[in-house]
Amino acid sequence: MPKSLLNFTSDLKSKACVTTSQPIPAFIRQALAKVHPEVTARYYGCGTVVPECLEGCRLLDLGCGSGRDCYMLSQLVGEEGHVTGIDMTEDQLAVARKFLDHHMQEFGYRKPNVSFVQGYIEALTEAGLKENSFDIIISNCVVNLSPDKRRVLSEAYRVLKDGGELYFSDVYSSSRLSDEIKNNKVLWGECLGGALWWEDLVQLAQEVGFTLPRLVTANIVTVDNKELETIIGDYTFVSATYRLFKIPDVSNNGCMVIYNGNITGFEECLDFDAWYTFKVHEIVDVDEEVASILTHSRFADEFTFQPPGTHAECNVQKSKVGTNSKTGAAIVPKLWCVVDVAGVCTKFTTHCVYKVCETHADTLPL
Repeated sequence: MPKSLLNFTSDLKSKACVTTSQPIPAFIRQALAKVHPEVTARYYGCGTVVPECLEGCRLLDLGCGSGRDCYMLSQLVGEEGHVTGIDMTEDQLAVARKFLDHHMQEFGYRKPNVSFVQGYIEALTEAGLKENSFDIIISNCVVNLSPDKRRVLSEAYRVLKDGGELYFSDVYSSSRLSDEIKNNKVLWGECLGGALWWEDLVQLAQEVGFTLPRLVTANIVTVDNKELETIIGDYTFVSATYRLFKIPDVSNNGCMVIYNGNITGFEECLDFDAWYTFKVHEIVDVDEEVASILTHSRFADEFTFQPPGTHAECNVQKSKVGTNSKTGAAIVPKLWCVVDVAGVCTKFTTHCVYKVCETHADTLPL
C-alpha cells in the first residue's frame, strides 16, 4: 500500500506515522509556507525530514507524493541545485506537476529545479535515474512499506554520488517481526507491519556498502488500541531518523574538527547525530568513521580538520559522551537500550539510544 493512499489523518490507530514533536526550524517553516495549499492538502507524510547543508545539491525524494517536500527543498537547494521526486501514484504526481510553474514563479527561478518521475523506490534504475547522480536521498516513512528493503537500499546506494547520504525516517522494531504481524493489513497500514528490526537495518546497510547507520532522533511509538496491542505483544517500535553515507574508504584515524558555522539555519550549532553536536569554533575529537564522513561528503568545506593531539586535552570538546541539544537526553555510545518516559527498557541497537537505562547502566560498555 503506497504512503500516498493511506489516510494518515483520521484512520490511524498508532502514532507511528504522525508528525514528530521535534520543532521545525524557522527557515523550513518559511519555505513550507510558500508551497501551494492544494499541494499541502494532498500531503500524507509523517513529519518533515530535512538534512543540513543543502545549497547547490542534487536531491532525490523517495515517495514524494504531491510534492510538498520537493517544493520546500527546492528553495533550500537553490536555483543551482535540483530536486527529483519519485512516486508510484500517478494521481499524486499529477498534482505535483500541476503547480510546477506556479512554484518556480513564486521562488523567482528562471528555470525549474524540480522534476517528478513515476516509478518504484525498489526500481530507480527502471525509472531512469542514473548511477552516481544524487548528493542526498530523503525518505519519510516509506521504506517500511516496501516488500524488498534490501533492494531499496541497494538502489539508493547506486544512484548516490560518492560521499552522498541517505537521510530518512522510518519505523523500527525491537526484534524481527512474526508473520502474523507482517501479514496484518491494519498494522501494515500503520507503518508497523513492515517495520525493520534494527539489526536488519544495520546488516542490510553495510551489505550494500553504506557506513554504519547513525541515529539522529528517535521516539517510542505508542499504540493506543487494545486490539492491536494484543497482536503486537512484547514488540516495541521506535520512529527514528538515520543517516547513511556512501563513503569509499573509512579512515583508520580520528581527528580534531572545528565547525565553521556557515550552514544556513545552523550558524551556531550543528546536531550531526545523537552523539556529535558541533558548536561553532569549538574543537571536537571525532572517531575514524565520522572523520571519514565529514572529509568525504558535502560537509568537507564546513569544517576545519586537524590531526589528533594537536591541542591540549583541556581545549578539546569530547562529544562521544554528552547531551543531544535537540532532546536534552543523555547520550552514551555503545548503549543498546531505549528508555521511554515510563522507564520501560526496550533492547535496541547501539545506534538507537536515547537515554541511559538505569536497569542496565552497570552492564553497558562506555
